[in-house]
Amino acid sequence: MGKQNTTGTTGRTAAGAVAGVVAGLVLGGFAGGAALAAAGTGAALGPEADKTYKPLPSTIVSVTGDKANGFEIRRYDGSEQFPPTDSEARAECNEYDTEVARVRCRSEVRTWYRDLAEIKRAINYARSQAEGS
Repeated sequence: MGKQNTTGTTGRTAAGAVAGVVAGLVLGGFAGGAALAAAGTGAALGPEADKTYKPLPSTIVSVTGDKANGFEIRRYDGSEQFPPTDSEARAECNEYDTEVARVRCRSEVRTWYRDLAEIKRAINYARSQAEGS
């Protein structure tokens, strides 16, 4: 069904990685952005608000880069992720046997990088709002 990847498991490599991480990025990115936006409001809410919010370890705290040169995803727990560049992911998509599989893979790659760019903008916006508070 899928192609063989380097670990010996069967499945789509680029598209599978894309689809598997997008959900985590969206949820983690917005949770991280919300935490950053709320960071500057503690003093206005009283002594109980001074407790520092600690996000989940998998929360995305930074997305840098772009689709042409590659993204870097940093999480609250210190882990990092470096998805392949757009051209590398598309090259992998071209290795699929059928046109339908190639088109599906390319569509998932486009969605993946669009979502990464959106998360990057959301985190940057949340940080700018927290600094202005």
